[in-house]
Amino acid sequence: MPPRRAGSRPLKRKTQIRPLKRTIVIFCEGEHSEPDYINGVKRLPEVAASTSISIEIDPERGVPLKLVQRAIVRSREPETDECWCVFDVEWPENHPNLAQAVSLAHQHGIRVAISNPCFELWLLLHFEDYRRFVNTKEVERRSMKWDGRTGKHIDAAQYMSRRKTAIIRARALEAQHEQNGVAFPNNNPSSSMADLLLAIDRQSATDGVHPS
Repeated sequence: MPPRRAGSRPLKRKTQIRPLKRTIVIFCEGEHSEPDYINGVKRLPEVAASTSISIEIDPERGVPLKLVQRAIVRSREPETDECWCVFDVEWPENHPNLAQAVSLAHQHGIRVAISNPCFELWLLLHFEDYRRFVNTKEVERRSMKWDGRTGKHIDAAQYMSRRKTAIIRARALEAQHEQNGVAFPNNNPSSSMADLLLAIDRQSATDGVHPS
């Protein structure tokens, strides 16, 4: 066998090592609009390229405290980078143990995205700069009027191009409540879904948007 020529490439080439994606696990209280929206974000090319998102829906439609407890267990798994809980405050009757749920989440490094009174407020901010106190039923009605849906599921594609606007409006609500000395859970209307969007959609969502 003739000797291999000097400078010739080896037969086996090194495979290119791809950077690992961040893994975010999101626990949702609702089983329709919240997962629909998050799946819409998950499918964005810039998100899919860098982040792996897993959505966990509480099969028993549990209260926020239960979601946080489940997230704490999941966060201990080595492949999980971040855990989030997405839940509502609800008006006129709030969810029980809200303050305890938020405190426990902070103690264990669980991030929370809370909408007050409900997730539909976050949806509404994509279309309308809404700043008045509102109950759950009314904000659901207004949200459905804007996107034309007739049930619980949403068409996430309608929202993706408007998400930066929603972030800016949510930040403005935060500033308004802070200026007025209004704290959780009385900060109606509000949504910290902006925090979740900025965490998972770092490049496109933060273009021109400054996190608080």
